[in-house]
Parts: sequence; C-alpha cells; structure tokens
Amino acid sequence: MITAEQNRMGAMAATEPNAAAGKARRKRNWRRSLPLFVMFAPAIAYYLTFRYAPMGGLIIAFKDYNFGDGVFGSPWVGWDNFELLFNQAQTVNIIRNTLLLSVLGLVVGFPVPIVLAILMNEVRKSWFKRSVQTIVYLPHFLSWVIIGGIVVSLFSLDSGTVNRWIEAVFGEPYPFLYEPVPWISIFIGSGIWKEMGFSAIIYLAALTTIDPHLYEAANMDGANKWRQIWHITLPGIAPTVILLLILNIGKVMDVGFDHVFVLQNEAVSDVSNVISTYIYTFGIQRAQFSLTTAMGLFESLVGFVLVLGANAIARRFNQGLW
Repeated sequence: MITAEQNRMGAMAATEPNAAAGKARRKRNWRRSLPLFVMFAPAIAYYLTFRYAPMGGLIIAFKDYNFGDGVFGSPWVGWDNFELLFNQAQTVNIIRNTLLLSVLGLVVGFPVPIVLAILMNEVRKSWFKRSVQTIVYLPHFLSWVIIGGIVVSLFSLDSGTVNRWIEAVFGEPYPFLYEPVPWISIFIGSGIWKEMGFSAIIYLAALTTIDPHLYEAANMDGANKWRQIWHITLPGIAPTVILLLILNIGKVMDVGFDHVFVLQNEAVSDVSNVISTYIYTFGIQRAQFSLTTAMGLFESLVGFVLVLGANAIARRFNQGLW
C-alpha cells in the first residue's frame, strides 16, 4: 500500500524535471531577448537622464533659488512662489491664451489627419498616393523657424504675397499678423499644415489592420462608401484615435515655444503670450527660476489631471489606456 509520504516524494520527483525545464526555458528566452534589451537601453537612458532626473529640480518651485546656495541650499519658502504667481494679473491671461490656442488646435486640427488618412486610403493609384504622402509629410521635417519665415513671407503687411494680391484687388493690404483673430487663424492653420502628414501616417498604419473582407461583405449588402467608412473604417481605427486623443489632451497646457515665438509680435501680445513664452521671458531672460518652475509644475499637474480624466472617460467605452 502506497503511503502519503511516498505520494509526496513522487510528486516532488515529478515536479523537479518540470522546474528544471522551466528554468532552462526562461534562461533561453532571456538570451534570445538580450539583443532587444540592448537596443532598448538607449531609450531607457534617455528618459532617465532627460525626463525623470530633472524632476528633482521641481523643488525649486518651493524655494527662493539662487546660484550661490544651489538647489538644496537655497532657502525654503513653501507656497510663496505659487501665491506670487497667481496674484499677478497677467497669469490668468497667459493661462487663458494657452488653453484657447491648445483647445482650438485640438478641436480644429485633430480630425484633419483622420480625414486625410481615410482619403489617401481610398486612392487606388499607388504613385499618386505616394506622392501625396511625401508632400503632406515633408513639412514635419521643417523647423518652426522655416515655417515662420514662410508664413511671414505670405502674410506680411508690407511684402507678403497674399497682401500683394489683396492690395492689387482692393487697394489696401490687410494686417493678418497684427490682428488677434487672423493671427490665431494663421497660428492654428500653420500647425495643422505642419503636423497633419505625420499623424496621417499613423492612421494609415492603423487602417492596414482592418480586414478587407469586411468591406467586401458591406459592398455585397449594398452599403455605399460613406456607410463603409462610418461603420467599418472609423470603428477599426477607433483605438488609435482614442490613444492619440488622450495624448493630445495631456498636452493641452503645452502649446509649444517655437511655434508661438516665431509668429508673435507686440501687436498681438494679448493673445500670443502663453506659458512657454512666459517661462522663457521670466525664467531665462529675467532669471526668476523659482517663479517659472512653479508655473511649469502647475502646467504639468494640469496635464496629468487631464490625461487621467480623458482616460477615465475612454474606459467607460472600453477604450482606456489602462
């Protein structure tokens, strides 16, 4: 008769080969994945060095920072920098401008690459499709200094190409870059023109994952092209759309410095002064590091809350990131 002790010893003997096989398999998988980890190491080093390590400098927002005492030796002032920041009259205007330009850019510009990708996906001539992709993707590689020069050469009051045509027809040029509403329109339009090609390529990649048999079945059922786009194409790329939307919502408080700086002027300072230009003016030019660090921390916290909120809404539709 087999005893309980013998059963236990037999089970242990049976599991030992399985454990050894599992250990050998994990070791083999590690060796196989080692080149991938080596390739990923520079990305990890980049984010640790330039993204996570500088977060320690946020302590400056709670100190009266000076070069002599350094980050940790400067006197602690608590919330004084935040009180000073939000007691300034211009702070509300700067935050309003940042939100205005960001939200307008998101509302107007976000659907553009989606529409562009769908239109290019419907093109059957491969040479024409590749040509259009190249043309719309090219501005992404141009710096904002070049884009700003192009915009100024087009809409300048004295020598702009567009104003030359307007002056020839109506007799008087129009100050596109010196009035708030036209300036905002040009700002939003130039941003869309520069980045729509890059985002469209992301959506084109997502479109390749849709099963073509779905379109064939819909066509046999009598669905026209618009119905196919609405019921097949858009749901097929919905996860990608929601992912990019959440990421863009997280950057609502970050308009960017280069874009605003190359287009702004004193005439439109009421709508063109944003958080990034405020940090440049007061932090770099006037050396008020503690005050601008407080503004940067506020900007990051708002972006963090917006990402969490957008993801919470997306999760209600089973499309959240986590």
